[in-house]
Amino acid sequence: MTQMEVVYLGVALVSLCIVLLYRRRRSAGNEPPGPWQLPVIGSLHHLIGQLPHHAMRDLARRYGPVMLLRLGEVPTLVVSSREGAREVMKTHDLAFATRPLNATLRVLTGGGRDLVFAPYGDYWRELRKIAVSELLSARRVLSFRTIREEEVASMLRDVAGSAAAARPMELRARLSALVTDITVRVVIGDRLKERDAYIRWLDLSVKLVAGFNLTDLWPSSLLAGCLSRAGRRAKECSDTGNRIFDTIIRERRMEGRNGNKFLDVLLSMQKEGRIDMDTVKYMVFEVFGAGSETAATTLEWAIIELIRNTTVMQKATAEVRRAFEARGTILEHALDELSYMHLVIRETLRLHTPVPLLVPRECREPCQVLGYDVPQGTQVLVNAWALAHDESYWHDKPDEFRPERFEGEAAMVDFRGTDFSFLPFGAGRRMCPGIVFGLANVELALASLLFHFDWESPPGNELDMAEEFGLTVRRKAGLLLRPVLRVPVPEV
Repeated sequence: MTQMEVVYLGVALVSLCIVLLYRRRRSAGNEPPGPWQLPVIGSLHHLIGQLPHHAMRDLARRYGPVMLLRLGEVPTLVVSSREGAREVMKTHDLAFATRPLNATLRVLTGGGRDLVFAPYGDYWRELRKIAVSELLSARRVLSFRTIREEEVASMLRDVAGSAAAARPMELRARLSALVTDITVRVVIGDRLKERDAYIRWLDLSVKLVAGFNLTDLWPSSLLAGCLSRAGRRAKECSDTGNRIFDTIIRERRMEGRNGNKFLDVLLSMQKEGRIDMDTVKYMVFEVFGAGSETAATTLEWAIIELIRNTTVMQKATAEVRRAFEARGTILEHALDELSYMHLVIRETLRLHTPVPLLVPRECREPCQVLGYDVPQGTQVLVNAWALAHDESYWHDKPDEFRPERFEGEAAMVDFRGTDFSFLPFGAGRRMCPGIVFGLANVELALASLLFHFDWESPPGNELDMAEEFGLTVRRKAGLLLRPVLRVPVPEV
């Protein structure tokens, strides 16, 4: 190659680079800012070493409240400000009303046959209507009071047994069992015979649906699909769920029962042709999972924060015992008297947002958020955990547990989707419809545990606050505590 040819080739290469760079900038338009990316993995290297909601909060402090990441092949808009969250879940709520359905979710939800991950449309609207009218409305939740009281009483007797033996107990497992038993009885009328298998199924599901599986990050890659264990684990998880569901249906048909539980309503609709059996199955397991996971997690965080903050514990316990001392037990209809305990629950939901990145959304059409272009098909994550820890919204040490922050003017701060700095249940069309159901389980259980027992951490048992990876924000460690009986537990 002559020197002149080398010059021509160099000029051509430089020109090509300029053209490609110009085209990229034009195609990007007003693209949101974001950290630098690597080939193939995109922005994933920025998340190494931290849980995603922590890492994304730190990145947002550098790149702004609306930030574009590329998680493998998946373009992902991360929103970390009240103003951005309002645009996603209110101003442009319809544009962001659907869900991304990755390979793992397709297996676990039958291709989006459940309520949480169903694509936005008539099918989703029908499922939501059924769930609210037959299970999640305030009227229906009130009708389940007897079930809640019976299951909480059963738990209290177990705790009293540990207290009598001066024996520490693994409270996390008992809280999970409590909320599971309440939810399952509400849905099918009986406790689940395979409860332990179900809880293991739920634990695995929570980890799988978090969305950071190889096959979900590189959906077009056959190699990622072959290397990923998520597909096989999702299939095993689905098979376990199918087996448990088939057992429930078989026993229901053998009994010939025709009651008014949620499962009975769904089966009646199936017979009428309004829904099919797959829809019945995925609705049942979604209620099982969503109804028990967040409530049990919130209960655990509330108790451990009370133990770590003795002044708050003393104040909450004194209020509960003062209100119910004459009655000798907790009565659900009188829980409104416990104003401070409700502040404790609210602060727990803020400090330990149940689903820190909320459930992902997907842009249905080209849109703008805070002036930045968002292409159709972009995954959208609202970092509700970051919002709840933002000093510009929460001025009084947001990383500390302080229920009093909700007193006075702050009492108006709402967690039901109207205040976009406090979104434990999301907002807009895809907001969690089970708020009343979940809170009812948390309030009665927490008040009862505080009323009847004092709680201590066994000597040498450090309360580890490290979080575990998953869709919900669980603690890594168990919860080993020693109960001390203060108010006798009523006999059956």
